[in-house]
Amino acid sequence: MPRKKPRARDADATKARILAAAKSEFARLGLAGARVDEIAEKASANKRMIYHYFGSKEDLFQVVLEEAYLDIRSAEQELDLDHLAPRDALETLVRFTWDYYLDNPEFITLVNSANLHRGRHLENSERLRTASRRFVNMVRSILDRGVAEGVFRPGIDPVQLNITIAAIGYYYLTNRFTGGILFERNFMAKKALGQRLDFNIDTVMRLVQA
Repeated sequence: MPRKKPRARDADATKARILAAAKSEFARLGLAGARVDEIAEKASANKRMIYHYFGSKEDLFQVVLEEAYLDIRSAEQELDLDHLAPRDALETLVRFTWDYYLDNPEFITLVNSANLHRGRHLENSERLRTASRRFVNMVRSILDRGVAEGVFRPGIDPVQLNITIAAIGYYYLTNRFTGGILFERNFMAKKALGQRLDFNIDTVMRLVQA
């Protein structure tokens, strides 16, 4: 039995390298443009290993997408928002979402790819559904506590609120090139990013305030 442990560790390390390389390639080129040969080369693996561990390129794409969504859901849970006052908890969530998009640009392009394929690679993921329900319940708890303290208005749908929080950051970043041309400003300048975050926080707080 002890002899099998190094092999298991090697297999885990190989799969991790493949997933990291695949994430980069799918984010850069999408499902159609990414090549298994290139993923294998970047992962210091071979095509046979990819097919052995993950099946087809589509199956690998599905795993990459699922892991990308689960990563942000896991990071949100680690914020431990239940220990913050409702307003502070919500502001922390808005800041986190914005910072996560900035720190993980591949996530945005992977979301674009997932929607390009109408979400079919995620529709059977029970793990993702479970994580999303947990997140919605977390936001609902913040809202309920805020209503109980008289700082938030009642009747806010936590799903709609999350869509808004995500959208006001997501749209800005995905349209930064065209927006920069149309509005004649550098969307990614440090000052512009700070102003946008302040606007996002102000928008969400005005939306929920009692």
